[in-house]
Amino acid sequence: MIPKLTFAAFVAFWASVATVLALSALAPDSVASDTDALPEIDAETLAEHASLDDCWMAIEGKVYDFTDYIPKHPTPPSIMEPWCGREATEGMRTKGYGRDHSPAAWAMMDDYLIGTYVD
Repeated sequence: MIPKLTFAAFVAFWASVATVLALSALAPDSVASDTDALPEIDAETLAEHASLDDCWMAIEGKVYDFTDYIPKHPTPPSIMEPWCGREATEGMRTKGYGRDHSPAAWAMMDDYLIGTYVD
């Protein structure tokens, strides 16, 4: 009985590992093709969207339109305003005081993705 259970656990473990590896091998290609289809946005264009009523930010090479999100952000709009219209990776990574945003916040950003940043 124990050898069969051990063998079943061994097979299940390696099947799980193989599945994770297969999925991770497929994921970068699909993400890259989605990013390739996005328009390129340069610093000059980004700077045209530097207000709370029209707030774009470049974060880690991608551009996001956070205009509709600002009222939903848990801090006052004045916290996000200085980052509108510019490269804002530092703000996302540090929140201004050295603490990164949560994984949920990073995942939420995909809903606001509008382009790739070219400097």
